[in-house]
Amino acid sequence: MNNTEPTVYLNGQFVPASQAHVNIYDLGIVLGATLTEMTRTFAHKAFRASDHVDRLYRSARYAGIDLPLSAEEMLATTEELVERNAALIGETEELGVVHFITPGENRIYAGNSAATARLEPTVCIHSFPLPFEEWLHFFTEGVHLVTPSIRHVPPQCIDPKMKNRSRLHWWIADQQSHAVDPKATSLLLDLEGNITECSGSNIVIVRGRTIYSPTSRNILEGVSLVTVRELAPGLGLDWVEKDLQPYDVVNADEAWLTTTPYCMAPCVKINNAPIGDGARGPIFGEMMAAWSELAGLDILAQIETGAYRLD
Repeated sequence: MNNTEPTVYLNGQFVPASQAHVNIYDLGIVLGATLTEMTRTFAHKAFRASDHVDRLYRSARYAGIDLPLSAEEMLATTEELVERNAALIGETEELGVVHFITPGENRIYAGNSAATARLEPTVCIHSFPLPFEEWLHFFTEGVHLVTPSIRHVPPQCIDPKMKNRSRLHWWIADQQSHAVDPKATSLLLDLEGNITECSGSNIVIVRGRTIYSPTSRNILEGVSLVTVRELAPGLGLDWVEKDLQPYDVVNADEAWLTTTPYCMAPCVKINNAPIGDGARGPIFGEMMAAWSELAGLDILAQIETGAYRLD
C-alpha cells in the first residue's frame, strides 16, 4: 500500500482508498438507502465519536439493518482509521470521518438467484482532510439563509432522528437557493411554515441571553447542537425549544448554524433580509470561545489561518 494513500474500512477490511469499491447493485445506489454519520477530529482525535456511533446504531435499528459489528467494535475501528489517516496530514489539518451503511446488494439486479437470502449490509468508514477554506466565507461574510419552495420531509414519513443520505430534495432545494445567491445555504420549512434545518447543519436563533431551537420532532438533533446546548448554562444562556418561523429569524439578535465540520457559523441574512445588525454577534463569540476551550484549540483561528493551538 502507498504510505501516502488514505485507508478505508470496507466490509471488515482496511484497504487503500483506491481499492475501496461499492457494487453498482448496492441498495445505497439503487434506492438511496444509506445511513450515515460524520465525525471530525480536533488535534487528530475524533470528537464525540461515541455519540455519532451510538446514533448510527439507533438509526440502523430503526431501519432494520443488522450490523455485523458491535457499537464498541465500530468505535474502535473508527479510532484506528483516524490514527492511520491522521498520520498523512499536517499538524494543523483535521479529518472529517464518514460512516455509511446500506442494507447490502440488490440481488435481483445482480442476477443472483438467491434473491430471498438474507442481505449482508455494506459497512464503510472513510475520511478526508477538512477543507476549511470552503467555509471561510461563512466567517468573513456570514451565512445567507434562503428558504426554497422544497419542504422538509414530514416526520410522519420518515423520522428525522435517523441520519440518512436519501437527499434528492436537498439537492433540488440548493438549486433553488443558489439561483437567489450562489453562496446561500438552504433552510427548509415544514408543511406548516416552521423552520427546520439546513442540509448539513442545525440552526438556532438568539434573543437576549436565550437560545431558541426548532422543536426536535422536526429535526435531526445534531451532536454539535447538543454541544451548544450543553455549553449554554456555563455562559448564562437559557435554552428554549419551540416552533419558529422565518419571522422569528429575521427579528432575532443573532442566528447560528451548528454542524460537525466547522462547529458553528454566524447567519447574517435570511432571504436577503438582515438578521440583527447583519453581522456576527457577540454571543456567537462567547459560544465559540467556550467550544474552543472544550476542544483544546482555537476553532476560529484554525479556520481562518490554520494556526490553532491555545496558549
